[in-house]
Amino acid sequence: MAGNKTFTMLKPDAVSKGYTGEILKQITGSGFRIVALKMTQMTEQDAKTFYEVHKERPFYGELVDYMTSGPIVAAILEKENAVDDFRTLIGATNPEEAAEGTIRKKYAASISENAIHGSDSDENATIESNFHFSGREQF
Repeated sequence: MAGNKTFTMLKPDAVSKGYTGEILKQITGSGFRIVALKMTQMTEQDAKTFYEVHKERPFYGELVDYMTSGPIVAAILEKENAVDDFRTLIGATNPEEAAEGTIRKKYAASISENAIHGSDSDENATIESNFHFSGREQF
């Protein structure tokens, strides 16, 4: 059964370009309720830990550098079928392949600067949410 929470992160490129408000408006306008939200900056160790699953991939170092290059906005979102619905809302990793109207189609510059992260499973949504938010920060 699908869960009702997911994790998202507006990446440094989206934050630096001033897209935070527009993206959050699109998220809430699509029926998601924000249950945790903060702006923060990942340390190198944070980024290495968060993206450890990609450690053996050739882009890992660039990903860590990119994710520590500026502030991010982390959020936990709530909605029925949250993970799948959110993945649909954000669109394909490559903005050129993303469907019209999706967040990545509108705001992403490239595959590597793709504006937003969304959990890919209920299990990862929980892990990623707990990585960025303590229990007292989740409502």
